[in-house]
Amino acid sequence: MDSQTITAAAAGTFELGDLPVHRIGFGAMRLTGSAAFHHGTPSDRERSIAVLRRAVELGVNHIDTAAFYFSSLRSANELINSALAPYPDDLVIVTKVGPYRAYDGEWATSARPEDLRGHVEENLRQLGRDHLDVVNLRRMPRYDSVAEHFGALAELREAGLIRHLGISNVTARHLAEAQAIAPVICVQNRYALDRPDPDSDELVRVCGEQGIAFVPFYAVAGEAGEQGATTDHDEDVRAVARAHGASPAQIRIAWALHQGPHVLAIPGTGNPDHLTQNVAAGAIRLTDEELKRLDSRRHEAG
Repeated sequence: MDSQTITAAAAGTFELGDLPVHRIGFGAMRLTGSAAFHHGTPSDRERSIAVLRRAVELGVNHIDTAAFYFSSLRSANELINSALAPYPDDLVIVTKVGPYRAYDGEWATSARPEDLRGHVEENLRQLGRDHLDVVNLRRMPRYDSVAEHFGALAELREAGLIRHLGISNVTARHLAEAQAIAPVICVQNRYALDRPDPDSDELVRVCGEQGIAFVPFYAVAGEAGEQGATTDHDEDVRAVARAHGASPAQIRIAWALHQGPHVLAIPGTGNPDHLTQNVAAGAIRLTDEELKRLDSRRHEAG
């Protein structure tokens, strides 16, 4: 597989509300350093800007970010603004609110509903926008209900600061709770080939039935999570990768996309070569036998 010639269009398209995007997008978390947040070392700014511009050249028109994506020297939103503004008309920038990091990088108390306007305005300021295309409410474990927080975001949507709303780190029950308040156009949950999760499996199904985008994060990282892409690939993943002349990471992305036409991948990287490979994963077509082989190992792990 020649990754250099493949664009994001190979993955097909889906609509975030009324905003069409290619099913391979880009997650901005890893732009800021060798690992997420305050882990690792800060990235080279010019390299990160080059990765963003190359992503757009490759047809990526869905970027996932957040104001709390920053390292000691880098801010994902600032990098996006510097690299891509004035923004292409078809570029959809999705951000999230709820978690909060203080200026020293440490995690602080997550937002109360009355705090969310400030979170939204900070994203607007950093990105240089007058409205946000999509805002995900990231549910924090201390809040079992999403009603108050989602209701606050729904008010900001009515005020014109937000075009569409989504939710993250939720179950099907939270989705129904949010939908009773305002339309939900996407759900973003942790989801990976090697991480069995019945709640998210159910969400994938429910979202597919309702035409809601399901956006997995850490699909490549697996159990490594914030530290970056895992290198712990079992033999089934490696065997399927060899059959396609692909990397195990590409197979992980392809597996996620094969979970339904409404599933959108947002692999992130600060490495231009990895970016090209991630985008090319959208062209991989797994056979029914290969999917059965990968799924069987996933169910065994559960």
